[in-house]
Amino acid sequence: MNMYVKQRIKTKGNIMLENEILEEILYNLREINDKLDKLLLKKDEDPLLNKKVKPDDSLDVMMLLSLPDHLRTTATTLFEIGPATAEDIAELTRKERAVESNYLNQLVRMEHVEKYRSGRKVYFHISSKIC
Repeated sequence: MNMYVKQRIKTKGNIMLENEILEEILYNLREINDKLDKLLLKKDEDPLLNKKVKPDDSLDVMMLLSLPDHLRTTATTLFEIGPATAEDIAELTRKERAVESNYLNQLVRMEHVEKYRSGRKVYFHISSKIC
């Protein structure tokens, strides 16, 4: 038995049989598996979530060169990871989420990026006109 299981037995005040612990672990693993299945199904239902830009696709070089550095960094990061939220981009660029959200919305207004909502999250992706 690992340390977690031993501590749990002591803190409960009664001794759980190893079979009960194993059954609980199995139950938790099944719950995790069900949640992962739901996530995979959700991803398959939304074509923009599972869209990855192919490596042979390229951004218009002239468009990239015409952008200021901060917008170029955001656009390039979005191109590399595919559809993403402002928070996802901010993690990679190490900027604040609000700053990246502003940059992404500027790119939307310039028609280089498109956005859509899925639940409460707003996702951005490179415009199909660009790819």
